[in-house]
Amino acid sequence: MVDADQTFVIVGGGLAGAKAAETLRAEGFSGRVILICDERDHPYERPPLSKGFLLGKAERDSVFVHEPAWYAQHDIELHLGQTVDRIDRAARTVRFGDDGTIVRYDKLLLVTGAEPRRLDIPGTDLAGVHHLRRLAHAERLKGVLAALGRDNGHLVIAGGGWIGLEVAAAARTYGAEVTVVEHGPTPLHGVLGPELGNVFAQLHQEHGVRFRFGVRLTEIVGQDGMVLAARTDDGEEHPAHDVLAAIGAAPRVGLAEAAGLEIADREHGGGIVVDERLRTSDPDIYAAGDVASFPHALFGTRLRVEHWANALNGGPAAARSMLGQEAAYDRVPYFFTDQYDLGMEYSGWAPAGSYDQVVIRGDAGKREFIAFWVKEGRVLAGMNVNVWDVTEDIQKLVRSGEPVDTEALADPKTPLGSLLP
Repeated sequence: MVDADQTFVIVGGGLAGAKAAETLRAEGFSGRVILICDERDHPYERPPLSKGFLLGKAERDSVFVHEPAWYAQHDIELHLGQTVDRIDRAARTVRFGDDGTIVRYDKLLLVTGAEPRRLDIPGTDLAGVHHLRRLAHAERLKGVLAALGRDNGHLVIAGGGWIGLEVAAAARTYGAEVTVVEHGPTPLHGVLGPELGNVFAQLHQEHGVRFRFGVRLTEIVGQDGMVLAARTDDGEEHPAHDVLAAIGAAPRVGLAEAAGLEIADREHGGGIVVDERLRTSDPDIYAAGDVASFPHALFGTRLRVEHWANALNGGPAAARSMLGQEAAYDRVPYFFTDQYDLGMEYSGWAPAGSYDQVVIRGDAGKREFIAFWVKEGRVLAGMNVNVWDVTEDIQKLVRSGEPVDTEALADPKTPLGSLLP
């Protein structure tokens, strides 16, 4: 039984942290809830930063998880613009980095998220080099894209992953010239493989994006602190007024590592090791969201998932676990993207080498289809492109683990629900 005199501390003010605090109150926890955010903005959701907000289609206030007054109304002690620089596991305390304040906890949740990987090349200190992770980044980049579009300027994007492609779509919508530098043979090659990577390459090429595949940036050239061009390892120089580094994100594990918590190896995402209830190697400390490496029974391995749905669902799951509830966290990974007139949802987990067939249902040429990654007839993942209201059935196919008739799977006339065991 959770005591009303207990203190639960949440370190990390993103979606996972805010939803964890919400869940603690919704589940009846009456003790202290302390939510510590290193940003001065209230907790917000990240998908709009590269989608609606960046495009000017969503207002700034729309990104926040709760209205500012919600935290006080629910007796959440919210500390904005504060960092934690030390966990003392023996004393069960955390220390604020700014003023040294010590706070004792009964249970601690780490939702410290991830941070953009940095380009390790000359020229990254120039004013026109950008990252996109935080609201402040998106506000700055929004102005940059508008200016590039107005002045017929050039944006070079290092990385053809989800963030790189979403920003490329936004930049072209503003009218900017865009070059994407991607060391793989297609965008999203490691996530979707060559067949579906080419679908996104063609989409962007039709909208005027230039790709340079199989190369990496080696230098950003500038003058008087401003970007002039970007060089690649094939000897080419690409005109650029701004550069976006979109080469992935690294889990923020420094605080956990310094406290002696177990950290996963690179193969398993390098996050904080947790069990199926999101408990770390210390039974009073939990982790969720981007930073957690959790075991997934369905896929038989550890996963570290950086997408919105993992924060949305992982924060509440950790909160319930902190309250002593026994349910395992086993959500099927899910993410979505919007680029130009393409909307997509992806459910499952199918890394390179894990599948033996990609089954297409519908017309990939018209970009109205569902793709399934299949191994020995079992659906590992499914991606619906401009086809809607099928996510639940796709997730059921993934979760079933049973072989299906791949010819029926490819036939749009066969209801997906009829393929379920």
